[in-house]
Amino acid sequence: MNILISALLLLGIVFSLRTRLKMMMWRFDRTSSSLAKAITQLVGTAGGIYLSLELLLTFLGLPEEIWNPPSVYYFKPLAVFSLLIAIIQPYGQKFLAYIQKRRA
Repeated sequence: MNILISALLLLGIVFSLRTRLKMMMWRFDRTSSSLAKAITQLVGTAGGIYLSLELLLTFLGLPEEIWNPPSVYYFKPLAVFSLLIAIIQPYGQKFLAYIQKRRA
């Protein structure tokens, strides 16, 4: 089961990076690698989401056992959730752009 979750997470990262590369292709000059920029953007987005969620849950006073239970997996559940949101983010952005284009 751990291998399946890890494989799905890795597959999601690859597809998200590919989409981010396509979206950035026309925005930036080619001074550094587009892949490096996409990875930096993904990690930065996931890190920001993780910190925001952890601060929110701490501020709300929820016991840590609820949102960060001891697990048999290699990863923290909140970190995986943050990474999944960061993986989905470019697709949501493309969807919103499509909706805005249809309205105009």
